[in-house]
Amino acid sequence: MRYIVIDRNQEMVDSWNKYFHSEKNVTIMQGDLTEVTVDAIVSPANSFGFMDGGVDYAISLRLGWNLQDELQKIIKQLPEGELLVGKALTIPTNDDLIPYLISAPTMRVPMSFNIATSVNAYLAMKAALIEAKRHEQINEIAIPGFCTGVGKMPRDIAANQMYQAFLEIEHNQKMDFATYEVAQKYHWRINTDGALWQK
Repeated sequence: MRYIVIDRNQEMVDSWNKYFHSEKNVTIMQGDLTEVTVDAIVSPANSFGFMDGGVDYAISLRLGWNLQDELQKIIKQLPEGELLVGKALTIPTNDDLIPYLISAPTMRVPMSFNIATSVNAYLAMKAALIEAKRHEQINEIAIPGFCTGVGKMPRDIAANQMYQAFLEIEHNQKMDFATYEVAQKYHWRINTDGALWQK
């Protein structure tokens, strides 16, 4: 599998370079997600498939608003009636340059409250990579920065979360926690701006 992580924001690109620089199958680019030619691009949408803001707005303009309609139709048929953060699904786009869209929600609904202190970029990245790997027609995907727009997550934290997910899924560095304290430390390490306990 080949990966492109791409964002218009140079700070996001610099943060990815800090973590992904030694990954030979990852290309780090500053640019427009909708202008690449790949098997699939990742939509960092929400659990209900609204694609009319941020990166998703650009995707809808490029690939057509019918994708939002199709995505929402599929989501409504899921047992949960929503695509949970940490899950992803693939839909065809009928576009020769970008044949597939992977929807990997970074938030339940469009919001900024508590997203910056969450591990949602990590969960969305894991979901997107798992979904891409299970699809026989997808060999190269383009991924934008997660949670850094509407969600206001600091870009370095988002890049770190995305890389930890990459290590787990691409390099099979699975989590193995001997105690809940170890699990807590790992959870906190991927977003040190977050909190484990309410004050």
